[in-house]
Amino acid sequence: MKPHPQVEALLEAAARSRLPTLDKVSPFVARRLYRERCAAVAPKSVPQCQTRLLLTSEGVPIRAYRAAEKNEVLPALVYFHGGGWTIGDVDTHDALCRQLAHGARCEVFSVEYRLAPEAPFPAAVDDCIAATRFVAQTSGADRVAVGGDSAGGNLAAVVAVHARDEWKMRGGPLLCFQLLIYPATDQNMHTASLQRNGNDYMLTRTLMERFRANYLPRSADYGDWRASPALAKSHAGLPRAFILTAGFDPLLDEGRQYADLLARAGVEVTYREYPDMIHGFVLMGGVVDAANAAVAECCVELRRAFDKVPA
Repeated sequence: MKPHPQVEALLEAAARSRLPTLDKVSPFVARRLYRERCAAVAPKSVPQCQTRLLLTSEGVPIRAYRAAEKNEVLPALVYFHGGGWTIGDVDTHDALCRQLAHGARCEVFSVEYRLAPEAPFPAAVDDCIAATRFVAQTSGADRVAVGGDSAGGNLAAVVAVHARDEWKMRGGPLLCFQLLIYPATDQNMHTASLQRNGNDYMLTRTLMERFRANYLPRSADYGDWRASPALAKSHAGLPRAFILTAGFDPLLDEGRQYADLLARAGVEVTYREYPDMIHGFVLMGGVVDAANAAVAECCVELRRAFDKVPA
């Protein structure tokens, strides 16, 4: 199988570009280039949402999105953007958060967690935990989910484990769902899909190693479950999950294997692979039709989780 023709056209355009690849520039330049590239491929039209800016007591900024009336209490999705813990922000994922807020009929809280290398592990984890706790305590929602793509999927999985282990004992928020879009789940990076897809599909092994070095400067931390949620001692008792992967993604096997881990632990999990897509495709709705179909699937799964009556 080959990548979808729309993806092939995008890859060919990237190959012709005179701009440097993200592994060849500083994190500061990479952030600007990534922001520009996200804007270039984003959907041309996105739902209108009310937005507001929030700040946790720890100083973590959050942008909230809702498509419903201001006073209506909605379920909450705390969303963590992708970008290798190094690039990306609430602006690169603005269109996606609007789509999710509208399609899942929820309030989306997009978290501006600290980035590496300025703030290495576990700073992003701490920020995402703080943001999720803040949303659960202040939004009024009786159903709270976490979600994210790539590095953000990693953080969402980590927050879900933390919520099970810590908050349940201390009376904190219980999560109803985790939305994991091509998540990174094991920092050891030993999968067959990384070997197979690590050179030609935008997210390369070299770039992944650069991101990992920024976020985890100590290799001893690769085995910490807060960096590699697949290595948690147990996955039992975690909230229901929807895991979405792409066939030409180096992270394909990590997402698939995490779905298997959850299922073996008795967690309700739905796994969906887009076999002719590449990493990051969910943000490419302006040029890749499957991106919009994938977001629609995410919304369906979110609504299924939110429609269940809380225990």
